[in-house]
Amino acid sequence: MVNIKQAYAQCEAVTAHHSKTFYRAFSLLPPYDRQAIWAIYAFCRRIDDIVDEGEKPHEQLQQFEKQWQSFLAGHTEDDFMWIALRDVFSRYDMDDEPFWHMIEGQKMDLTVHRYDTFSQLLRYCYCVASTVGLMLLPILAPNAQDELKESAIALGEAMQLTNILRDIGEDVTRGRIYIPREVMERYGVNEQHIFFGQVTSSFIDLWEHLAKEAENRYDDAEKMFFLYPLSARLAVKGAALMYKSILHAVREQQYDVFTTRAFVSEERKKALLQQIGGENVEVG
Repeated sequence: MVNIKQAYAQCEAVTAHHSKTFYRAFSLLPPYDRQAIWAIYAFCRRIDDIVDEGEKPHEQLQQFEKQWQSFLAGHTEDDFMWIALRDVFSRYDMDDEPFWHMIEGQKMDLTVHRYDTFSQLLRYCYCVASTVGLMLLPILAPNAQDELKESAIALGEAMQLTNILRDIGEDVTRGRIYIPREVMERYGVNEQHIFFGQVTSSFIDLWEHLAKEAENRYDDAEKMFFLYPLSARLAVKGAALMYKSILHAVREQQYDVFTTRAFVSEERKKALLQQIGGENVEVG
């Protein structure tokens, strides 16, 4: 039987391996809160891996959903992620709704490979990313959850739009184009341009249009950051700044999102954390 310390350690390893940006930002939190974040990330990662890498993703996601239902009924499997998550649910006043919506969003990736409108894309962004922010609110700001809900949703949308803009080339290899058809038509870009990785002036204009949508949402989310307790505020603002910096990294590589994956260097991440926290904030 995996003990709780081992369970959290494995959740941390999953987080550190798969999202250095997320891991770096939330390392600023107090230990118990930090561990809870790792457990929730591991939950989300488990579903994501089923959808992107599972041999039989439909069946595996269905099985995962049954495990989730069993978890909510009080049963805990001998699995580090479920063990850690059980401890999280015992410590914090967790809401299961965003977890269900996350599963809904991952199901969309199995059946929906194109989006006609921006509003349809935003629903997807909410399900796979804004839900994460809502999952984290009971940990980060237990006394201001209602006031911060819209901010968390906006930040999730911004981050997912950033992911989409960074990963256009990677997604197309999986047969997915997340850029809405209405936006592509507006800028005269078609699927062939995407499949062949053509960085034209029209593609750049389209990319910048969606980047502005993301940046507006970062700005909207940040207006309410003052409601977070200090340690959580630094972590959330750090995550937002580091993700937003991915957009600048894409610009620096001349919008080549087809052959190169943009990233924010460790030096840049450290500088951003020092910028928001000052010299007295531990960033190592």
